Amino acid sequence: MAVFLLFMVVLLAMAGYSSAAYCVCNSAQSDTVLQKNIDYACGNGADCAQILQNGACYNPNTVKDHCNYAVNSYFQRKGEIQGSCDFSGTASVSQTAPAGANSACYAGSSGCVF
Repeated sequence: MAVFLLFMVVLLAMAGYSSAAYCVCNSAQSDTVLQKNIDYACGNGADCAQILQNGACYNPNTVKDHCNYAVNSYFQRKGEIQGSCDFSGTASVSQTAPAGANSACYAGSSGCVF
């Protein structure tokens, strides 16, 4: 019984840990710069269908939110390799999903691939 309890404690402790990594846009950048990030990411492998009108991740419909989705999708599809979340210094890796993010749209590295 003690072994079972120890196993459960370890299992629950591991379940609370997430190694998720997200690529997020620098919100201090202009919409023009963020749009360039969207264009690059979507044109080079990101799955941007979800941020098109009527897509599951279209709302909130802001350049910043669409940029976060696009660069994160690009980052995940590139296997989170170093440099795949730089976008000329206008994006960076974060251990937390973007503020106000729909959890279904930001799976990070915890298993879901865009």
